[in-house]
Amino acid sequence: MDKLELLWLSMGIANLEWGQALMMSVGGILIYLAIVKQFEPLLLLPIGFGAILSNIPMAGIAGPDGLLGLIYAVGIETGVFPLLIFMGVGALTDFSALIARPSTLLLGAAAQFGIFATLIGAIALNVLPGFHFTLADASAIAIIGGADGPTAIFLASKLAPELLGAIAVAAYSYMALVPIIQPPIMRALTTPQERAVVMQQLRPVSRLERILFPFVVLILCALLLPSAAPLIGMLTFGNLLREAGVVERLSKAAQNEIINIVTIMLGLAVGSKLSADKFLTVETLGILVLGALAFCIGTAAGVLMGKMLYRFTGGKINPLIGAAGVSAVPMAARVVNKVGQETDPHNFLMMHAMGPNVAGVIGSAVAAGVLLALAG
Repeated sequence: MDKLELLWLSMGIANLEWGQALMMSVGGILIYLAIVKQFEPLLLLPIGFGAILSNIPMAGIAGPDGLLGLIYAVGIETGVFPLLIFMGVGALTDFSALIARPSTLLLGAAAQFGIFATLIGAIALNVLPGFHFTLADASAIAIIGGADGPTAIFLASKLAPELLGAIAVAAYSYMALVPIIQPPIMRALTTPQERAVVMQQLRPVSRLERILFPFVVLILCALLLPSAAPLIGMLTFGNLLREAGVVERLSKAAQNEIINIVTIMLGLAVGSKLSADKFLTVETLGILVLGALAFCIGTAAGVLMGKMLYRFTGGKINPLIGAAGVSAVPMAARVVNKVGQETDPHNFLMMHAMGPNVAGVIGSAVAAGVLLALAG
């Protein structure tokens, strides 16, 4: 073998397989959606670039000793990155709407129905050739219905690390598509009269209530569902930093520098799992379909619970806010506000929708704890 032939065999083009080329194209599409369509750009851009890097022939960037492989081992396998993201989400989120109207917890809980319905659906897929989902796999797939990327990544890293790439891409893709997926479901399940309901202004929430709320949530979690403590604990700690009023530097760090750095690392690490040999399977297609189904069921369940509260309260609750029970904060709340204003341009539902939206974050973490306890 002469030197020219050795040189040729060491080049990427000589070793490029069709699957790698396809997955690099998928990475390019994710980057396109992030930049041009602005679909979850903070995650889809690094995930897309990580997908390109992980499919470069001979480079080994996503391998155990490669950069992306090491990032994955440090932040995803250990579960550290999703937990730090949850701390940032807690520091960024105002829980006042939920504290002022605790009944919206029911809406956040109802929206998690999609998770458990999809768990059954994933197991049922095993009757088809090519599908071999275990209970752990099905649990990791089902959490997509919570529309909470960090929770999906955390659970997948614990229960089904080989499916993490497909689960993460599905979770963040459907979160980005909230403005497209949710409105038709919301309109189909509500009447113009229900969509036009103007809700009463929320009561003021005291500083003491805002400080005590994280402790109440954490104590309940510790007593009833310790397996959810990592997610709930970091969420409530981040919120305490925000509400304490004495650690502004720490609160700003959690809201900005820490969450931004971790988001970059998290995206690249997830992208490392989009290599052709792991992603191009019939099970990936099943995950994408089940993820969409989970998200639609969760949205519908939240709206239907909203209709129940509408009737129970004599028409004081706008059923649309139930759609915000999924965890896409604050995008789902914005979509609720937009759909409500289609019926009445002077009806502002944003703050009312933030209650179930925050409840959805807590609900998805609780659902992840339940699944981890059952299948972990």
